[in-house]
Amino acid sequence: MTDTTQLNAVLRQHAEQQYAHELAELAKADTRQRPPNWLLSPWAVKTYLLGGTLDNGFEVSPKYIGQGRIIEIAVATLATDRALLLYGVPGTAKSWVSEHLSAAICGDSTLLIQGTAGTDESALRYGWNYARLLAEGPSEAALVASPMLKAMQGGKLARLEEMTRVPSEVQDTLITLLSEKTLPVPELGMEVQARRGFNVIATANNRDKGVNEMSSALMRRFNTVILPPPDTFDEEVSIVSRRVGELGRALELPAEKPALAEVRRVVAVFRELRNGLTEDGKTKLKSPSGSLSTAEAISVLGHGMAMAGYYSDGVLRAADLAASLTGAVIKDPVQDKLVWLEYLKTVAKERDGWKDLYRACMDVA
Repeated sequence: MTDTTQLNAVLRQHAEQQYAHELAELAKADTRQRPPNWLLSPWAVKTYLLGGTLDNGFEVSPKYIGQGRIIEIAVATLATDRALLLYGVPGTAKSWVSEHLSAAICGDSTLLIQGTAGTDESALRYGWNYARLLAEGPSEAALVASPMLKAMQGGKLARLEEMTRVPSEVQDTLITLLSEKTLPVPELGMEVQARRGFNVIATANNRDKGVNEMSSALMRRFNTVILPPPDTFDEEVSIVSRRVGELGRALELPAEKPALAEVRRVVAVFRELRNGLTEDGKTKLKSPSGSLSTAEAISVLGHGMAMAGYYSDGVLRAADLAASLTGAVIKDPVQDKLVWLEYLKTVAKERDGWKDLYRACMDVA
């Protein structure tokens, strides 16, 4: 297969692959000063994230819909010697922004460490090829570089997802890396010094607060940027509509892009239950235990498209959404079910044009 055919067969392309044309056009139009080892200037990185029209008329699509100042602060942080921590509630595009920042700045978003309770120091430092280690003893050939070490050697950005899921003693491995910009390898009597351009983007969500708190020494090495949920109803609708369209094309779902009315209904349900208040501010609601994030709204609509495409006529309707919408709301089978039934009976049943959604969700719930 050709390279293009192989890329098209991939379920999810990396950002630098999917938006290679936009990055190339930005690089050609970018005449501003670039920090050492950056592929684009901070102005071009911001334009790539937020979208815009270049002088030659080329349209750059927005990757993040929200406050431009947030992106400016994040990009400016990465141009300094401080690392960047993207913090916020689940589903506010922290990983998405991290990936696209890496794609625009160094052309490589794959230097990723997924933080879990089982993440150990080797994921942040280095490991060993034990067959070679036993046969030859400690040597550079037996050393297995972590994504962090590769980023240091290449002057690139390393991404650390879910920082607060990582045990505290492993987190503190980062202190020397971030302050001294060097990684000692005592087994070989050497050290790896970071090249210009190296930095770290970490993400954390507030649902994990208290799981593995970051030490004050480590927090000082980061500049924290909070990514808020979408400010307005229309902003969230725009985000969800755009991402659902992209998802449908990527998965080649045999269904039409959801009508705006269906997107607005799903977003309304999520926002009202999340905020504990109807959009008109007249009715207070109980909130379920789940986060009901924008990312989950996208997932609900994507599942609905699959149902409509494979088991119906390809047009998304309430019956296609009911199961996934109910599953997104009900995480606790007792308390959340009561919250959901109350919402359906007091809000959905009485709202004009929502009778079909009410009946479909009641059948499932």
